[in-house]
Amino acid sequence: MASDTHDISRNRFMLTGGFAEQGYDWWWHSFSGHHAKTGERRTFFIEFFCCNPALGGEEPVFGQLPENREAGIKPSYVMVKAGVWGEGAKQLHRFFAWDDVDLGRGVPFYVMADDCLCCETDLIGCVEVDEADAIGHPEWMCDAGSMLWDLKVDKQMAFNVGPGASAPMRTAQAFEMFWHAEGIKCAYSGMVVLDGEVYLVDPENCFGYADKNWGSDFTSPWVWISSCNLVSVSSGNRLGNSALEIGGGRPRVVGHALDRKLLGCFNYEGRSYEFNFSKPWTGSTTKFDCWETEDALHWHVEQQTHEARLVTDVTCPKAEMLLVNYEAPNGTKLHNRLWNGGAGVGRVQLFERKNGEYVLVDDMRAATIGCEYGEYGS
Repeated sequence: MASDTHDISRNRFMLTGGFAEQGYDWWWHSFSGHHAKTGERRTFFIEFFCCNPALGGEEPVFGQLPENREAGIKPSYVMVKAGVWGEGAKQLHRFFAWDDVDLGRGVPFYVMADDCLCCETDLIGCVEVDEADAIGHPEWMCDAGSMLWDLKVDKQMAFNVGPGASAPMRTAQAFEMFWHAEGIKCAYSGMVVLDGEVYLVDPENCFGYADKNWGSDFTSPWVWISSCNLVSVSSGNRLGNSALEIGGGRPRVVGHALDRKLLGCFNYEGRSYEFNFSKPWTGSTTKFDCWETEDALHWHVEQQTHEARLVTDVTCPKAEMLLVNYEAPNGTKLHNRLWNGGAGVGRVQLFERKNGEYVLVDDMRAATIGCEYGEYGS
C-alpha cells in the first residue's frame, strides 16, 4: 500500500475493548486564515479529543482534580480544543459528558455535542472560557478567550503508515499510540471568529492539515513536523502538489519500546517518498535531534531508504508557540513541556539514489510548519 493512499476507515472511532476504559482518540486540524478587515494572517487549530468512554456518564470527569488524582479516578469526557498560534497563542477547552455526545462509530465517523460537530467534511463549533474560570479551574488545563468556527474540509493528500495501523494491529491494540494522517495537505474553507475578530479561511492558501491519534498513552519524546507550504530554492516555484509529514518518537508495541523511531513521508509534485520503520524491506533509517534554546525550538531529521534521502531542518520561535496540555487516560499528566506551534520555518532537501549515490532532487524552503516536541521530565 502506497503511503499516500487515503483510508477513512482509520479515521473511525477506535475506543473499544481495553481502550474504552483507558484510551484516547482525537481528530486534529490546523490551518491559516486572514483577518476580514486588515488581512493579518493567523494559524489556528481545532481538535476533538475523546477519553475513556466506558467510564463516562452525566458529567465530565477531570483527572487533574486533586481529589480524583488522590482517589485514582481516571478522566472521562469529550474535549473540544481550539486555539491559535503566534502572538498571544492560546488553547481553549470545552468539555462534554459522554451522555451528551452523539457518536458515529462507523465509516465515515462523526462526533457531535451540542453545537460542535467534527466529521470528514465539516468542522463546526465554539469554545468560550472567561478569565475567572480559566484561573479557577486548573483541571481544565486551558487559557481564556473565545473561538467560533464554521468550516468545510477537503483532505487532499494522505500519509497512510501501512502495517503499523492496519486492521489486525488496531484490533490487537498493539501500539500504545497509533497515528493516521488523512490530510497532510488539506483545504479548508469558511470562517473563524477569534475573540470577536473575524478571519476568513481560503482553501487556496490555508496550508491546512488533518490527522488523528489514538491509544492508551502518549509517546516520549513526542515529535511532529508537517508542512504543505513549500517553495523550491532552485526554481523559485511554489510546490502546490507537495507535502511533508514526520512524526513519532519512542513507539511502544506490545509493551516494548522501539527507541527513537519516526515515521515520515514526502509527497513531491506527484511522487511519494516514504520513510517507515514498519517496512524494513525499504531499508528505512532515521536520525533526529530536537532541542530547545532560549528563544526557539529546533528539529534536525535525517531519513533514508534504499531509494531516497530526506534532510529536514526546522526552527520555530517560542514567542509563537504554546505548551499544549493533555492528560493521559490513566489520569497522569507527564507531558508538562510539550511545545506546539504552527509558524515553523525550515529547509527540506530531497535526494534520490542513482548509481549508488544520493543525488539532490530539490532544495526547498518550508513555512507554516506544524511542529511539536516534548519529553517527560524535560
